Amino acid sequence: QVQLVESGGGLMQPGGSLRLSCIASGNIASIVAMGWYRQAPGTQRELVAVLTRDGLTNYADSVKGRVTISNNNAKNTVYLLMNSLKPEDTAVYYCKAEAYTDTLDVRAYWGQGTQVTVSS
Repeated sequence: QVQLVESGGGLMQPGGSLRLSCIASGNIASIVAMGWYRQAPGTQRELVAVLTRDGLTNYADSVKGRVTISNNNAKNTVYLLMNSLKPEDTAVYYCKAEAYTDTLDVRAYWGQGTQVTVSS
């Protein structure tokens, strides 16, 4: 089992920056990848960025060049740094972990989400 807790959301100004944090607990060693997803009202949840255990990253085209995903293994934390915020970045941001189960299947775990609103 893996538990995830996000923080760092809030009301942001267009053009500003924010850093979201996601602290993982539980069976940390089983995690193979962590990522950030977002869901705006009336839309499907979409990938923002993912970071694998091997250090590979992948970003959505809509955020490339503005977003950096990183981690601090000592703190079991993954971060999402977003610059040049736009109103269309407004969404609930979710942290996701993919981890091996006891039967070596890969299971997804989600945090509770943190609201990010970009508005002047």
